[in-house]
Amino acid sequence: MFSWQTTPRPIVALAPMAGVTDASYRQLIKRIAPEVIVYTEFLSTDAIHYGAKKTMELLNFDPTLERPFIVQVFGKDPEHFLSAAKVIEQLGADGIDINMGCPAAKVVSSCHGSALIRNPKLAAELVHATVKAVKIPVSVKTRLGWECIDTLIPFCKGLVEAGAQALAIHGRRYHDKFSGAANWDPIYELKREVSVPVIGNGDIMSAADAVAKIGNLDGVMVGRGTFGNPWVMGEIVEALRNDHRPMTNDQREIDQRSISTPTTFEEKIPWILEHCELAVRTKGEKRGMLEMRRHLASYVKGVDGAKEMRAKLVLAERIDDVKAVICR
Repeated sequence: MFSWQTTPRPIVALAPMAGVTDASYRQLIKRIAPEVIVYTEFLSTDAIHYGAKKTMELLNFDPTLERPFIVQVFGKDPEHFLSAAKVIEQLGADGIDINMGCPAAKVVSSCHGSALIRNPKLAAELVHATVKAVKIPVSVKTRLGWECIDTLIPFCKGLVEAGAQALAIHGRRYHDKFSGAANWDPIYELKREVSVPVIGNGDIMSAADAVAKIGNLDGVMVGRGTFGNPWVMGEIVEALRNDHRPMTNDQREIDQRSISTPTTFEEKIPWILEHCELAVRTKGEKRGMLEMRRHLASYVKGVDGAKEMRAKLVLAERIDDVKAVICR
């Protein structure tokens, strides 16, 4: 069984991102860097509780490739957390993560995501209900605070007391949204105050960023830095291992399977097409290609003729349409 306490350090995780970390993207990342821990997009516990078809489809994963596989959930009803957690465990997930950091207005107005920072009692109740329901580990992803960072340590201690087995902290407050630079100093301080693994998140765009920011933490979580550059995850894994920890034999074997970062756009093309194929395989051609468009736009950023390529790629309906644009 997966455990946050025993998983090899340093931990490198792909941040859960709505509309991004679907099965095709997770599988692509795992093919590039097998040691990365992947999360689903955040899913509603209410929707899982009621068996909503679209949400249940988002729980599908490839157990041969995506482990450890963490399902991130959001909501505010402890009973729905309890029932949703049981469903998630039965489907074979390795862990459950509770979103207490999303700053989107629609999410916060429903008392979900970052809103829970202002309600530490309910936040702890949700953790407790989830932990009580399952044997797999429960973790939380949150932010530095609502308006001030002074609440971070007491808030997180309450989550740990309720049973949270790991914490991922985004280095901004709710009020910052995604503006300004992420502040990692409070995350380092939190690590000194809690016994569970702490993972830092925010503004990691390169392997150098990860090495500079990890400090005393157990790992890093990367989100927007992977847009158009999923290969950065392999670079981060290698850089952190070389910089911080001696590798075990198992880790050396995994490193030997790691993928080299493409140095030219031509070298990226097979990976872009593989991403398209994974999307079509997991969602069907129409939906898969529709949802690939945001990724395709990111992949061609900085390429000569990118503007013209993007204009065509956002209309792509088939993989052949993509080939016609990028296989120049």
